[in-house]
Amino acid sequence: MFFFDEIPIRVRYAETDQMGVVHHGNYALYLEIGRTEWLRKMGISYDEMEKSGVMLPVISMSLNYKKSAHYDEVIQVKTQLKKRPSVKIEFDYEIRNSAGEILILANTVLAFINMSTKRPMKCPDYILKKIESFNQAL
Repeated sequence: MFFFDEIPIRVRYAETDQMGVVHHGNYALYLEIGRTEWLRKMGISYDEMEKSGVMLPVISMSLNYKKSAHYDEVIQVKTQLKKRPSVKIEFDYEIRNSAGEILILANTVLAFINMSTKRPMKCPDYILKKIESFNQAL
């Protein structure tokens, strides 16, 4: 089992429609926030990856909508690494409301891309080491 991280996000007015319901497109942003914070907790930042010549674009995203989130509600985004990264890194997500009800179940797959060649590459060793050492500490 890999480490998971859970972060709160307050739904902003601009993310909702006239009924105060979060527009479906904003959930991708919530997943990105969850994923980047998960990486940050591991000691990995997108900025550092890019400076070292590695991009991490999303190549697949699936969302299963269960219930709506609403304006000014605090939602919890739970992000978990699905398996050990290789050329790809895969995350599962749960978004819950303050009552603990599941709003969204989601999954993203990202590919490690060498910025010079624009070709897929293996997950950098320093990332694997950080993930493994963090999980061993649990």
